[in-house]
Amino acid sequence: MFRRDLAVPHNTINRLLDRLDAAKNAFGPDEGPHPGAILAQLAGQNFKDPDSLVRFHEALLFLRAYPQSPKILRQTERMLSSFRNRVDALREVGADISPLKVPEQSGIMGMSVTDTFSYNIVGWLLKRHPTQLVFDWDWFEDENRLAATWPRFMPLLEEDAFVEANVPYRKWLHSARGRQGRDVQWLIQRFESLSLSEKEKAELYDSLKLYVRWTPSYRATRTGMKLPVRDIFYHRRPLIQRRDISLLAELQGPSPLPKRISASQGAAILDMARETSTVRYRELYGFTHGDPTRVLRASPGRGADIFVMGVPPERRLPLRAYHAAMIFKNGVPVGYFEGLSLFERMESGFNFYYSFREGETAWIYARSLSLFHHLLGVTAFSIDPYQIGYENEEGIESGAFWFYRKLGFRPARPNLLKHTLEEEKKIARRLSYRTPARVLRQLAAGSMIFEMAQTKTGDWDRFQVRNLGLAVQRRMAADFRGDAASIRRDSLGTVSRVLGIRTRDWSESELHALNDLALVLALLPDLDRWNEGEKERLLRIIRAKASVEEARYLSLLQKHPRLRAEVIKLGSQA
Repeated sequence: MFRRDLAVPHNTINRLLDRLDAAKNAFGPDEGPHPGAILAQLAGQNFKDPDSLVRFHEALLFLRAYPQSPKILRQTERMLSSFRNRVDALREVGADISPLKVPEQSGIMGMSVTDTFSYNIVGWLLKRHPTQLVFDWDWFEDENRLAATWPRFMPLLEEDAFVEANVPYRKWLHSARGRQGRDVQWLIQRFESLSLSEKEKAELYDSLKLYVRWTPSYRATRTGMKLPVRDIFYHRRPLIQRRDISLLAELQGPSPLPKRISASQGAAILDMARETSTVRYRELYGFTHGDPTRVLRASPGRGADIFVMGVPPERRLPLRAYHAAMIFKNGVPVGYFEGLSLFERMESGFNFYYSFREGETAWIYARSLSLFHHLLGVTAFSIDPYQIGYENEEGIESGAFWFYRKLGFRPARPNLLKHTLEEEKKIARRLSYRTPARVLRQLAAGSMIFEMAQTKTGDWDRFQVRNLGLAVQRRMAADFRGDAASIRRDSLGTVSRVLGIRTRDWSESELHALNDLALVLALLPDLDRWNEGEKERLLRIIRAKASVEEARYLSLLQKHPRLRAEVIKLGSQA
């Protein structure tokens, strides 16, 4: 345990941290000082500088995910478990602890996170951590929003809110709540009691932009969050680097068969996925709305576990199949994956948390793609411009463009591919050359893609799902005077007639899928001239969108070449 009265020069701690940063990636007896010895020296130090304390925290997390020995694992867990004492020590000396609050560092034990969390996340937090939430009124910006909503919960509030200035909304809330729980709990219960759909309740609550402060317990912080793991993988040899990875070989090779876990285990994984996202000021659709009864676990080796989850039929996207994954290393959450699939194409979003980006990022990413390739049959992987740095300075600073390029991805736009080839020539001629940030921003202006099936190279280059939606909007404006209900009725009627659909035995989810897909199918100019086999397969695709597993929907899409060609053509027209 560190001693709070131990005076240690600031530069001494930083020298030790520099040595620890070097040692955590060093392996073998001839590769420098052992991290265990440096950890022992740092254990007793009194950190009075928040930036140094953050560096120490992140190094400990890395070593917890990539331990070199059982001894180092025990050291890191012991130091992490007492980390709140270090944060409290900073407070006691009046240090500025704001560096511990920024999104890149948030979630450290002893700190809170404050944000306008969504209705779904606040409701989940209340069930999971009911005593750890409070409204943070210091952050609240616009009380006028409350006047439009709170009167439905508080009789006669209109008398005050509609005509008076400086309405004491907190006093109204406390008076209405009385002794019935906490402010957050009482208000969420009022929303839950409304005779509205869950979507409408969420829209109404989210419009208020109420700031909620969550002070998580140790197990829900970045400091202490981990799965129980029976077999730890100890890293006694150098980590796998990006240059060691052939993405095509990984995709074409075998992938571990994912196994479904129990509903209770699935719920626990989703809880952890939500916690690890929330403390980082993130929210992923598949974690918020994930289906705990259908969570799959794959273990590709080296202490990695990938948990894949979909969403229930009522939460499905209109066109694309949705899957998310939470990635663990030796039980520590290190990143997440999001896949949006249509036919054989998957738009993949991948985020490796800051603390672990010096680890085996490329290998884990390749294993994730391989898993989805084998699970869903997808063979083309697209990267959104934001992921590689478009209007995303984090992506520029991390060099995301070159991470994907060196794995084999290519820019989908010809002008950006030409620019990329020119940059690669500069790099080849001058070993010291580094692509300037302004050039990286130019290269990030378009999507990137990796295709396994070379015969289909370029098919998806200009495609965007957004183009399908915009085509529907243009038809709605031109033919239905901008009325959404009218275009839905017409599209449903047209497609039902052409396909000979009788919906008497269709489930509610199947009808919902038909209503959405009909909007796009009604755009196809020759649908009525398709042969009976093509129409029958299309009918099966529509019903499969609401099936137990969206993998079936994708499988059927991949077997309908005519529909694929029509959708690509329509979605490639801006």
